[in-house]
Amino acid sequence: MYHLSVVSLFLCLLLSLESSSSSSSSSSSSSSSLQDNMGRLHSSFSLSLYQTLTESENVSNLIVSPLSVSLSLGLLQFGARGNTLAQLEQTLGYNVNEAQVQDFLSHSQGDISNSSQNLFLQQTCTLLVQSGVRLLSEFTHHAAAWANTSVVQANFSQTVHMQRHRDAHSGHSQDEALTVQSGSSSGELSGSGETQAEALWWSQRQQVALVNTVVFRGVWQKHFLFSNTQNLPFTLPDGSIIKVPMMYQATEVRFGQFRTLSDQRYTVLELPYLGHSLSLQVVLPSDRKTSLSSIESQLNTRQLALWDSGLRRIKMDVFLPRFRMQNKFNLRSVLPAMGLSDAFNPAAADFSGISAVEGLYVTDAFHEVRIEVTEDGTKAAAATAMVLLKRSRAPVFKADRPFLFLLRHINTGCILFMGRVLNPADQLL
Repeated sequence: MYHLSVVSLFLCLLLSLESSSSSSSSSSSSSSSLQDNMGRLHSSFSLSLYQTLTESENVSNLIVSPLSVSLSLGLLQFGARGNTLAQLEQTLGYNVNEAQVQDFLSHSQGDISNSSQNLFLQQTCTLLVQSGVRLLSEFTHHAAAWANTSVVQANFSQTVHMQRHRDAHSGHSQDEALTVQSGSSSGELSGSGETQAEALWWSQRQQVALVNTVVFRGVWQKHFLFSNTQNLPFTLPDGSIIKVPMMYQATEVRFGQFRTLSDQRYTVLELPYLGHSLSLQVVLPSDRKTSLSSIESQLNTRQLALWDSGLRRIKMDVFLPRFRMQNKFNLRSVLPAMGLSDAFNPAAADFSGISAVEGLYVTDAFHEVRIEVTEDGTKAAAATAMVLLKRSRAPVFKADRPFLFLLRHINTGCILFMGRVLNPADQLL
C-alpha cells in the first residue's frame, strides 16, 4: 500500500497594529482559457513550489503537497485585496474569485476526492478564529463553500489541538494525526529556529489560523508481494552503496524515455492505484552519472505534458525500494521567493476582505508531510510467490539510485504530492 499518513499546511494570520485599505479585484483572464489551461497552471505552480524548496532542502529526502498549499492559498484569495491579491493570483496562476474558476476547481476537487473501499482521499480546511475577531460575512460564505472548509471559534491563549478538528471532518485514526499546540508549534514545526519569545508573542496575539489537511490511502492495482522483497544495493548521491528493502514485481506498466533541454536522458514509470484514478510516477535518470538534481531543476509543464502522451504500456520487471519519509518546514521563506511577499509583510499585507476592523498578515506557513510506500501486506503471497532473482526477459526498471516521484490524478493531471528519495533508509520502517 502507498499510504500518506497526513499532510498539513498551517497558515497563521496574526493581527498587526497596521491598518489595511480595501480595493476591488478584477479578473484578467477569460474563463474559457482558464479552464483550458488549469491543469497547466497547477502543474506550473507545483513545479515552482518544489524547485524553490530544493534550493534550501537539497541534501535529503523531500516531499511536498502542492494540492494542500494551493487550496490554502486559494482560500486566502477570497480575503485578499490590492497587491496582496495580485501576488496570490500571479503565484497560483489564477484567481478563485472568478466564478468560472470556482466551478472548474469544485468539479476537479470532486473528481479527485472520490473515495472507494480501496482508495481514500480527502482534504479539509479548518479556519480557527480567535474569540473576538470579527470576520466579514462574505468571506465566511466563500470559506464555507471552498474546499470543505469549516469555521471554528478558538482560544489561542490555551493549548489548541488541531487534531480534534481534523478528526471531526476526516475521521482518521490517531496515528495519522499531526497535533499542533498554540504557543509551541512554531518551534516544533517550522524548522527555522523560532524562539520561545516569539512563541509567547504568538499566543498573546489575537489570530486566525488556517489548517489544511490532505489524507490519502491507496492500494496498488497490482500488489508487491512481501515475499519478493529483498535487501538489495542502493547507490546514494555521494556514490556510496547501502542495502535497502527492495520490492519487486513483474507487471504491465506505462513507461517512457525522455530528454531534458540539456539532452540528459531519464525514464518515467507509472504505477496505478486500484481504480485507475490516481497513479505514482517514478522519475529515474537513465545514466548513473547523471545527478537527480540536474533532472529536477529542468522539469517544466511541457515535459509533464509529454509524459501524458509519451508513456506506453509495457511488461517490465519493476524494482522499487520500500521507503518512509517525513518533512517539516516553514514556507515563510519559500512563498516570498515565488513572488508572494506582501502577505508576510505587516505593513503591506491587505486581507481586509477577511476582517474590515482588524489588520491581518501571514506570519508563518507551516507544512508537514509524512509518506510511506510498502508492498500492502502479504495476502495470497504463498499462492503466487515468485523468486526474485529468477528474472524474465522483460525490460527492467530498477530504482536503485535517487529518484523523483509524483502522485497525480490521471484525468486532470493534478499533482497531489511530489518528492524525491535520495536515501530510502532514512526514516525507514
